Amino acid sequence: MNRRHFIKTSAAGLAASTLSEDALSAVIDGPPKRVGLIGTGWYGKADLFRLIQVAPVEVVSLCDVDKQLLKEAADMVSTRQKSGKRPRTYADYREMLANKDLDIVLIATPDHWHALNMIEAVKAGADVYVQKPISVDIREGQAMLQAARQYGRVVQVGTQRRSTPHLIDAKKRFIDTGALGKIAHAEICCYYHMRNRSNPPNEAPPSHLDYDMWTGPAPLRPYNNIVHQRGWRSFMEYGNGIVGDMCIHMLDTVRWMLDLGWPTQVSSSGGILVDKAAKANISDTQTATFDFKDLQVVWQHRTWGHSPDPAYPWAAFLYGDKGTLKLSVNSYDFIPQQRGADAVHQDVVMELDQYPEDRTEKDLERHVAPAIRGHMVDFLNAIASRGKPVADIEQGHISTASCILANMSMELGRALSWDAQKGEILKDAEANQKLARAYRSPWNHPFG
Repeated sequence: MNRRHFIKTSAAGLAASTLSEDALSAVIDGPPKRVGLIGTGWYGKADLFRLIQVAPVEVVSLCDVDKQLLKEAADMVSTRQKSGKRPRTYADYREMLANKDLDIVLIATPDHWHALNMIEAVKAGADVYVQKPISVDIREGQAMLQAARQYGRVVQVGTQRRSTPHLIDAKKRFIDTGALGKIAHAEICCYYHMRNRSNPPNEAPPSHLDYDMWTGPAPLRPYNNIVHQRGWRSFMEYGNGIVGDMCIHMLDTVRWMLDLGWPTQVSSSGGILVDKAAKANISDTQTATFDFKDLQVVWQHRTWGHSPDPAYPWAAFLYGDKGTLKLSVNSYDFIPQQRGADAVHQDVVMELDQYPEDRTEKDLERHVAPAIRGHMVDFLNAIASRGKPVADIEQGHISTASCILANMSMELGRALSWDAQKGEILKDAEANQKLARAYRSPWNHPFG
């Protein structure tokens, strides 16, 4: 059995069989792509191991400011990649990228690091897969887009709903065919009780964590045990709250399905209305409206109370004059307007038989794994063609910036009109001052 046939037919090559001929030839005939990962925590490993599943890459470098996470990830990689080699490890991403020997860099650091990590990676000649949201301020996103284009690199953003198999099916069956009819309204939401409700004391950071480097360009908060690991989204210093974490996925889904560009106006209200005792400073309740002229997309999150639709607590709802389409990571439902017409329901299809390691991988969202694999395949196809992936950095910038505008609107108490050509807010000098936030010394904002 030759290598080409093996990759096409083996269990590890099932997803790779959807690669384009150019990408497949590059995978089979060329040397393995050399991969580095910055941020070896929960989603960094989820992304990396899905990439390993769809292509015979060689993971040569890992970077993290947490020594324990870094060692754990290096040990796991040595057992998961075909060569069995243990990757080099770094505490500073700049040292890792200075070698300029990586074809692909995955970035799964906290949001406040994405811009500096990604820009340095493309300067080093790598194609990049960067987690969403791409940035914590809009000027960062503009600098990231400019860098990707300037250095001619492929950049895929981790908005993997665009590669979720059952959502692709829903788009083809009910959007592209016109089965929904005229769509003039969409609702997106998250009602998970995901906001940290504790109020722990501040304390010294653990010895295995370089907290100053972890903080990087963000404001230096006193350390508490919410922050690390995975709790940093509770603080606006490091991200954009639940809007930046969850709204971006569903807004991006609607934009992709309906081929929408920039909203012309964004308005938002809310705040900490219920859970005032917690240390977290992100909103527990928020509504935002993204105006696309002939269509408004309305977001709401609550970290308390019930979901109006228990089957769709984190979801998008598209309303057409011929029917309604409900969409989530777990399923979709098409409900026709015409009386007597058949409704359609489809659940996510997990690929546990094809990828049995998914069954035992710690903390893996098994229902999301097929979407990540598809997103990685799309990324590899774009690398081979030097084209744009489905979640190109420009699309990630639009969805990210729109969510940042929602938070700015809530803070300022007024709607914000966006000029996509100029990349600024119309007739609002105070709001435009907030397009870039101050960086902590000695770090410099990439927008200059």
